Amino acid sequence: MVVWGVSTATMLALAGLLPDFRLQSPDGDSITRTAVTAGWGAGAFGLLGALVWPVIVRALLLVPALVLGLLVFFLNGSLLLIALWLIPDGRGAADPQTAVVVAAVMSAVASATSTALAVRDDDAYRRRLSRLAHRRGRRRGDGPGRSRAPGTVFVQLDGVGHDVLLRAAESGVMPTVASWLGDTHRLTPWRTDWSSQTGASQLGILHGSNHDVPAFRWYEKDRRRIVVSNRPASAAELQRRAVERTADGGLLTVDGASRGNLFGGGADQLALVLSVAARRGRANRSRAGYFAYFSDPANAVRTAVSFVAEVAREIGESTRARLRGDEPRVGRGGLYPFIRAFATVVERDVVVAAVMGDMLAGRTVVYADLVGYDEVAHHSGPHSRDAQAVLERLDRSLALIAEVAGHAPRTYRIVLLSDHGQSPGSTFEDAYGLTLRDLVRAGCGLPVPRRAERSKSGAEARDAARNALRTALHRDVDEDGELEQAGAGSDPIVLASGNLALISFPDVPHRVSREEIQRRYPALLPTLADHPGIGFLLVRSERHGSVVLAAGGAAVPLAALEEGDGAGPLAVFGPGAVEAVRRTDGFPHVADIMVNSMYDPRTGVVHAFEEQIGSHGGLGGEQSKAFLLSPLELSPPVPPGRELVGAEQVHRVLRRWLRECEGPQVPIGTRAARSAGVPDISRWDHQPEEEIPVTEGSVPDEKM
Repeated sequence: MVVWGVSTATMLALAGLLPDFRLQSPDGDSITRTAVTAGWGAGAFGLLGALVWPVIVRALLLVPALVLGLLVFFLNGSLLLIALWLIPDGRGAADPQTAVVVAAVMSAVASATSTALAVRDDDAYRRRLSRLAHRRGRRRGDGPGRSRAPGTVFVQLDGVGHDVLLRAAESGVMPTVASWLGDTHRLTPWRTDWSSQTGASQLGILHGSNHDVPAFRWYEKDRRRIVVSNRPASAAELQRRAVERTADGGLLTVDGASRGNLFGGGADQLALVLSVAARRGRANRSRAGYFAYFSDPANAVRTAVSFVAEVAREIGESTRARLRGDEPRVGRGGLYPFIRAFATVVERDVVVAAVMGDMLAGRTVVYADLVGYDEVAHHSGPHSRDAQAVLERLDRSLALIAEVAGHAPRTYRIVLLSDHGQSPGSTFEDAYGLTLRDLVRAGCGLPVPRRAERSKSGAEARDAARNALRTALHRDVDEDGELEQAGAGSDPIVLASGNLALISFPDVPHRVSREEIQRRYPALLPTLADHPGIGFLLVRSERHGSVVLAAGGAAVPLAALEEGDGAGPLAVFGPGAVEAVRRTDGFPHVADIMVNSMYDPRTGVVHAFEEQIGSHGGLGGEQSKAFLLSPLELSPPVPPGRELVGAEQVHRVLRRWLRECEGPQVPIGTRAARSAGVPDISRWDHQPEEEIPVTEGSVPDEKM
C-alpha cells in the first residue's frame, strides 16, 4: 500500500512536470479526480509489472544481455502506455518518449521505496530476496529435515592479485575485506600455474584438473581447431575433459550452485555459466538463472540505469585519460564501454542476487565469480583509479552478501579467493612498433604490414631472415624482396594469451622440433630469443629434449634447470617458474614454440601480446600471485612456511573444507554427468580422490 501511494504521488508529480504527460480530461478535473486517476494508473502499472513483465522476459529468453538492457526502457514504457489506456474515461495519455521516462522514474521510485521499507524490517527484507529461492526450494522438495550444517560460499574476485587486495584493504578502498583480515579470516597467497588465467585456474579449482590447458587460447593439431577458453563450445569441451580425467563431477556436485563462472563445477543450479551457454531450450539453465533476475521489473530498470551510467562513466574516464596523455594506454572505444558495463553492472547484479538467493534457500555450497575488476584492469591498468573504483563497488557487494548470510536458514562460511593477478606494462606492439605475429612472420621471411617493416624490430628480423636463408640455401631473394621458400608449408599460427604466446605450424602433425624449425626458418628462433621484449622460449630438441632459449644464444635443457639455483633464463621469473614450465611442457597440446614476454622485477612490468596494459596468462610479476581469504574456523590451507601451488592443489584444499563442513562429497552420478555433457561414469573403476593428510588442522604442501 505504501509503494502504491508513493507511485501515485510520483505519477502526479510527473504529470505536473512533463507537458506531454496528462492525467486529466481535456476539460480539466478536480484535484481529487486527478489523484484517483493517478491511483488507477499506478495500480495498473504495478499489476502489469508483476504479471506481464515476467512473461515478456521469458519470451525473450534467447535475446543477448546487451540487447535486453536496451529493450528494458522500451518494454517498461510500453507497459505504462497500456496502464494509461486502462484508466477509465481515457484520462491518461503520454507520448511514447515521455512514457519511457515516466516508467523508468516510477520503477526506480517504487524499488527505492520497497527497499527502504525492507531495510527497516528484517523479515520484509528476507521475504523480498528469498521469494524466488524458496519457490525453487519447494520444487526441489527441500523439507524441514534438511541438514543445517554450515554452508560455504566461495566468491572469486577475478584478476585481483594478493598484493592488490592487501593495498585495497589497507587504503580503505575495501573496508569489508579490511574488517575480515586478521579478525575473522586468514589471508594465504597461492601461486598459479604457468597459464595464469581464468580458464586454467577455474577449471583446476572447480573440477580438480587443468591438465592440457597450456594457455587461454591454443591450437590443437589433432582436431585442427583453435581452443579459446571463454567460448561456450571450448568451455564445454574443457569441462568434459576434466570430468573424464578425474571421474568426478566437480566441487559443487552436492547441492551446489555455480554463478557467473566459465565452468559448472558439477552444480545443478547454474546462472551465467559459459560451459552451458551454447545449449538451447530448457536444458540451458544458465540463461534461466539470468532471466530470473530480470523477471522483476524493478531489478531490470535499476540495472539498466546503472548500465547506462557505467557506459557514460567509461566514456568520460577514457576521454580524460587521452587528454591527460596517460601512458601506457590502449584503445577503449567501439563496443568496449558496453562490455565493461556488462561486466561491472549486469554480471555483478545477477550473480550477487543469485548468491543471496542461494543462501536464503539454504544451499550447501555456492561458487561465484565477479569479473568486473579484471575487465577494467585490462584496459585501465591494475593499479589505476578506474580499477580501484571497481574494487570499492565489489566490496559493497561482499558486505551485502555477508549481511544476507545473517538471514539465511543455516550458517555460512564465506571464502574469498582469486584465480590470478595482473601485471602492468605497455603492450608489445606499443613498445616495439609491431605485433608478435608480425615479428614471427618477419623472422620467417613472410610478408608483414608496412608499419611493421619500418619498425626497428621488423627490419632486423627481415634482414636476419634474408641473411640466414642465403647462408643456408645459397639463394637470393627475388626482385620484390620476398624470400624464395618453395614448399615451406602453411603460415605459422600465433595466438596470444596475455604475455604468453603460442606458435604452431599447422601443416606438421607432431610437435615441431628445434632442428626442424631451424631447417625451415633458420632466423626465426634467434630473432625471437634475442628480442628485448621476449623473456624466453620453450621448444623441443631432438637431441636434448625440451630446451629453454633466451637472449645471447642461451639454450638450456629443461631437465637441467633447478628450482631456486638463482641462475638460468627462468631465474628472474621467481620461485616455481621451472616447475610450472616443466609441467606445461608435458601437456599433449603444448605449442611448437611457447613464448613468454620479458619481465622487469624492479618495476613488475611485462609486455602483453594483446591490447592490454594490465595482463595475465604467463609468468612474471603479480599475475602469478593469487590469494585465498578463508574463515579462521576452517583449517589452514597449508602449514606455516609452506606454499600453496597450482589450481589443482587449491581444489583439494576447498574439498577438504567442504568435508569439514558437511562430510565427504560423492562421486559424480548420472544427473551431474549429463550436466557436464559426458556419459555416466559413476560405475567406472577408478582410484578414490587422493587424500592429503591433515596434521593439527593443516595440510602439507605437495609438488605439482
